[in-house]
Amino acid sequence: MLDDTLIQQLAAELDQSERTRVPLEHFSRRFPQMTIADGYRVGRAWVALQVASGRQVIGHKIGLTSRAMQMASQIDEPDFGTLLDSMRFTAPAGQVLEIPASRFIAPRVEVELAFVLKAPLQGTGVTVEDVLAATEYVTPAIEIIDARIEQFDRHTRIMRKVFDTISDNAANAGIVIGAGDDRYRADPRSTDLPWCGAILRQNGAVEETGLAAGVQGHPAIGIAWLAHKLAPWGESLQPGQIVLAGSFTRPVAAKAGDLFEADYGPLGCLRFKFV
Repeated sequence: MLDDTLIQQLAAELDQSERTRVPLEHFSRRFPQMTIADGYRVGRAWVALQVASGRQVIGHKIGLTSRAMQMASQIDEPDFGTLLDSMRFTAPAGQVLEIPASRFIAPRVEVELAFVLKAPLQGTGVTVEDVLAATEYVTPAIEIIDARIEQFDRHTRIMRKVFDTISDNAANAGIVIGAGDDRYRADPRSTDLPWCGAILRQNGAVEETGLAAGVQGHPAIGIAWLAHKLAPWGESLQPGQIVLAGSFTRPVAAKAGDLFEADYGPLGCLRFKFV
């Protein structure tokens, strides 16, 4: 386990990386004794730095929700991170949202559903039914992931480990949600959430398609899991928070000039461009 001084140092390095857009070497290579718990401590210390600088927590994200991704990362459960107000981008219905590519190092786009809560979810006994009862609405959401810790080691080209990803706020860097279309506010009970799907187009070409069933069978399962994981920290999911349930497509690399369209059918469409 890493000591508190080192945890704070690594959090400061992540903060510097975000501001300079210069990725860091793998923490797991520099400190082979690092554990998953250390990763979460680094991530929390980084969030504390952001809050101290004036940013606000607006929710949480769940990652590594597919079995294939968990096996690739050599873990048996998802991971999670924190959403901040500075990460939120709002796409007006019928318009193309412009997102500054300079905000990111190596952005990639994932297709998800987000749960917007109206009641708290707390403790290790939270169920899927509790999640649905506590959800005001479910909305299409795009997660922008990034690599403040480089995705591939600059020396060995080995992919970063789960300790690195968790330290890096579970790779989260942005979230795109829609506004101005009632379809963006799906009722959690009357909507068959596992069958919610999306088509992701990049510059007119279909890059990914998927169903929300790819997120552990039902996207609300991850929300309940997250409530369980936060409980030992004395934390909970709060009304008004946005919770990203996990991607049901592979990440698609983005660069300046790329135009994306995420078509969720009856749940509406999100259009955005990196500029």
